[in-house]
Amino acid sequence: MVIVSPLSSSLSLSLQFFSFSSLSPHIIPLSPRLRRPTLCTPFAMAVSSDDPVSEWILTEGKATKITKISPIGGGCINNAYEYETDSGSFFVKTNRSVGPSMFEGETIGLGAMYATNSIRVPRPFKFGPLARGGSYIILEFIEFGSSRSNQSVLGRKLAEMHKAGKSDKGFGFRVDNTIGSTSQINTWSTDWISFFSEHRLGYQLKLARDQYGDASIYEKGQRLLKSMPLLFEGIDIEPCLLHGDLWSGNISSDRNGEPVILDPACYYGHNEAEFGMSWCAGFGGAFYSSYFEVMPKQPGFEQRRDLYMLYHYLNHYNLFGSGYRSSAMSIINNYLQMFQS
Repeated sequence: MVIVSPLSSSLSLSLQFFSFSSLSPHIIPLSPRLRRPTLCTPFAMAVSSDDPVSEWILTEGKATKITKISPIGGGCINNAYEYETDSGSFFVKTNRSVGPSMFEGETIGLGAMYATNSIRVPRPFKFGPLARGGSYIILEFIEFGSSRSNQSVLGRKLAEMHKAGKSDKGFGFRVDNTIGSTSQINTWSTDWISFFSEHRLGYQLKLARDQYGDASIYEKGQRLLKSMPLLFEGIDIEPCLLHGDLWSGNISSDRNGEPVILDPACYYGHNEAEFGMSWCAGFGGAFYSSYFEVMPKQPGFEQRRDLYMLYHYLNHYNLFGSGYRSSAMSIINNYLQMFQS
């Protein structure tokens, strides 16, 4: 999401004092070299208490005292904090308005990306309900560097994640999650075109019709969906683990200059769908060159690029209003004209 900036550039997130074997076995894979996210041990929610965050940090987190809790700005959906302890720092997000399901999706997504042992992501430790309503998530605290990540390294590392993160269930994810604050349906499907048509573009088109009474964009969008298979002729699509919301606000680097990606909306999909937020991600030539060295470009990539951007333009239209409608409608109209020619 463009509007949602999850972390400020001054945020640090570093946690190198943990032994992986000392953590709760139900939170994320015990081995950082575990290659298949589908093999992860199931996650579990924290036991409710007056302060479940501090309780976890002082028990399973192996700290003996919390020395400071500092709010961190940058987001408009969740509150974010650094918990400093005698053993290091933790990054904590809370939301008083929603239950744990939102952070469950983030936890499982981060765990799946972490398990590919490719690009760096903050390791998730725990999520659960807050005692007086709402929910929380506890993450690794990574110290950010002063500059954006190297584009060439980012492209290569992202491609390595796509190559390593595979699914034997097809397209979808273990749980539904959110893209910004919009529900993202991840029901498994063996066919990518059907999945993207129903659970991505079709879902957003229905939201626009129901929320704004926008019959025009809905009807034209339905025409696009009927012709959309033409854009995929002659290619084989393998499910790849996607971050799902990769824009500049969700990309940073650690203090060693290695890229870090944050706040995912993960699912297994066509790798090209990862570039759907390229209009505000800042991907340059070096990024794509390095990416395609690992994941070769497929025929018709340029013709499908706008299709994947359409999903995010529609989502921004549904979240933030008519300012994004013209971009979405322009893409739809251009495809309809192309199909008629």
